[in-house]
Amino acid sequence: MPVSHRFVQSNGIRMHLAEEGAGPLVILCHGWPESWYSWRHQMPELAQAGYYVVAPDQRGYGQTDAPEAIEAYHISHLTADIVGLVHALGEEQAVIAGHDWGSVVAWYCALLRPDIFRRLVLLSVPYLQRNWNDPRPTDLMRLLDDGEHEFYQAYFQVPGRAEAELEADVHRSIIGLFSGEIGKRRPGPPLIPKNGGLVARLADRQNPPGWLTRADIDF
Repeated sequence: MPVSHRFVQSNGIRMHLAEEGAGPLVILCHGWPESWYSWRHQMPELAQAGYYVVAPDQRGYGQTDAPEAIEAYHISHLTADIVGLVHALGEEQAVIAGHDWGSVVAWYCALLRPDIFRRLVLLSVPYLQRNWNDPRPTDLMRLLDDGEHEFYQAYFQVPGRAEAELEADVHRSIIGLFSGEIGKRRPGPPLIPKNGGLVARLADRQNPPGWLTRADIDF
């Protein structure tokens, strides 16, 4: 049975999801700059193995609602979205897998609701434990600022800046991001120049890497 698409209401937002198969529920959480589409190769394999696999567009991505307020993206909301998704599907438990930023959502789902998420899979980003007295991550990011460069995650803290730059040439931005070019032109942490921003760190490539097709880029 091919992948099908629909919308559900979860945690006060309209969430788009792709689904395939039947059996125990597996939820796949994508990272950035991604959507449900990142799981297109894994979904049929999991469905064939006897699972009901669901890959949502997470809050702020794809066809799912994107609230304007910054505080709407607190991890409590991101995990509640996935808990609500399980309920909207009429299920009681799920295996959850996350890639990149989706790993953070996945591990908080497992930490906060172990009664629902019975197994956890993390890809590319390992579990990072925080203690109650740890500094805020954004404060640590500022320590990497050398006056001319800033940590790439701090770049995204200014509303509208990344959007203006990356959307000026979406094709080039996507190719550069998926080519893994960020952080390779300078040793140490992935810093980006304040004058020119993220695009200045991307390779000037016209063609995607071999594993990524033109159809993928267009999607």
